[in-house]
Amino acid sequence: MVNRDFYENGMLVQPSELSLGTQSCEPRQSNDTTVLFSNNLQDCGNTLQVTMDYLIYSSILTYSPLAKGVIMRSNPTVVPIKCIYSRYGNVSSEAIVPTWSPFSTTVSSHEKLFFSLQLMNEDWSLPRSSSVFQLGQSLNVEASVDIQNHIGLILFVDSCVATISLDPNSTPRYELIAANGCFVDAMRDDTSSAFRSPRIHQDKLQFTIEAFRFWEVEESIIYITCNLRAVSASQVPNSVNKACSYNRGSNSWSPVEGSSDICQCCVTGDCGQPLPRGSSLGNLGRPRGDGRPRIVGRPRDRQKRHVGHHSEKHGQAILGPLLVISSEDHQAPRTGLSRVSRTASGSQPLEKWVLVAVASISLVAVPAGVAWIVKLLNKCSFKAVEK
Repeated sequence: MVNRDFYENGMLVQPSELSLGTQSCEPRQSNDTTVLFSNNLQDCGNTLQVTMDYLIYSSILTYSPLAKGVIMRSNPTVVPIKCIYSRYGNVSSEAIVPTWSPFSTTVSSHEKLFFSLQLMNEDWSLPRSSSVFQLGQSLNVEASVDIQNHIGLILFVDSCVATISLDPNSTPRYELIAANGCFVDAMRDDTSSAFRSPRIHQDKLQFTIEAFRFWEVEESIIYITCNLRAVSASQVPNSVNKACSYNRGSNSWSPVEGSSDICQCCVTGDCGQPLPRGSSLGNLGRPRGDGRPRIVGRPRDRQKRHVGHHSEKHGQAILGPLLVISSEDHQAPRTGLSRVSRTASGSQPLEKWVLVAVASISLVAVPAGVAWIVKLLNKCSFKAVEK
């Protein structure tokens, strides 16, 4: 579904100006506000990529504005679209054999939960509508687990890593959270990145990341992949079950729950027993991969039940693509990241401008953004404003 106010400037696009895929599939229907495409995943020239954990269908949305006589008042563009599905689920048509383990025990040990990440607005009241940021802005992120079929769970963010692709093992990569809930981003760089305290709900954990880009990398898009874990809310906070933020001014760590001593292991990175294989990031092991939620797992029944004291569930969620824009930096920071937007000075006028257009698209909850670099004549005078 595509918003007809494509550039969020009040000018509505015509359905005939939009097409889907390399085969230019036409929209199925439209109204005053939206245009709807309804096609099979394998149609319209879409491509399929199979990874260890996901099926990824890739397509493009093409906007080709029609000329009004001899002039045009809008820019054509191509927006990438990805539909991502987990390859893991719980499906069974087998009858229960009386000699098996009790059915409730079997479900409890194999069931998956809904884990997700989403961007929130400045006051945390609503999801953020745009996934475009400038250097210096803060990303408000909310991690959550759907406890519709469970009670007595609390959520922790064990690790998060930033990359420029959907593959969390790709390079360049940057650890934001590690060692079972240590917000190491603030320790390595002078940023405001931290967990939000106090926690609003046991099934949610909110945190802020100061926007950044990778140094000397042309791509301005980043993905954030986090490993999430839900455990029994009756467990006492400890070095494994924690959410710790670093205060650079006092050179100290502070937890969202529990006493400050549970964060001391963040200094060394040795925070108790490691996560199950394939569930940690960075130096702790190999990770597994819009502001809109990306969901992993699926509950199997409709009955609420308590989780045992030692029971815990793991999941992974991806936030992105996020578009971070800035002026060109001229000096590489130590971390290999750029968090400062520099402006040109002197007598020579700027020749390069970055114009950003955000397409409001909802297709399996994956938003997208597009940027163009436009070279302008030196004699022209422009004023850049943020909407």
